[in-house]
Amino acid sequence: MSRVARKPVELPQGVSATVAGSAVTVKGAKGSLTLSLKPGINVAQEQQKLAVSFGEQSEGLNAVAGATRAHLANMVLGVSKGYERKLELVGVGYRAQVQGRALNLTLGFSHPISFAIPEGITIETPSQTEIIVKGIDRQKVGQAAAEIRGFRPPEPYKGKGVRYSGEKIELKEAKKK
Repeated sequence: MSRVARKPVELPQGVSATVAGSAVTVKGAKGSLTLSLKPGINVAQEQQKLAVSFGEQSEGLNAVAGATRAHLANMVLGVSKGYERKLELVGVGYRAQVQGRALNLTLGFSHPISFAIPEGITIETPSQTEIIVKGIDRQKVGQAAAEIRGFRPPEPYKGKGVRYSGEKIELKEAKKK
């Protein structure tokens, strides 16, 4: 069995899980998430722990069991603490502001960019050059942050663009005459 899947997922105080057929629902203070299970994968709840196992020794089920356990651990962390991703705007005139369910970005193009905020995600702009993406689903938070970064990724000569907080950009040397 997968080394990752062998370790049970502990449910902290205030988090409950329900295993019903081929789906697992995890509920916590911040909300609830549901994971549908692949055929052959079983999840059992013992006290405050979730154990992942798989039936027959089929090709690839070992890896799927490990991935399922990782998804369950991410769901438990999401409904208890939540996830957040910080982005920084680097460049003269680069600005961001939230208006309703849209993030308006000015990134040096001839037109402003309007990003529709997905369901289950909240976006804050503490300053004009900072964006904080928050939510309980790790995949949705990461995908929303990656889409925002994709509008103007950091360029390698001056480092201007949208970058993750703490991201290190290796700058290239300018062309010599």
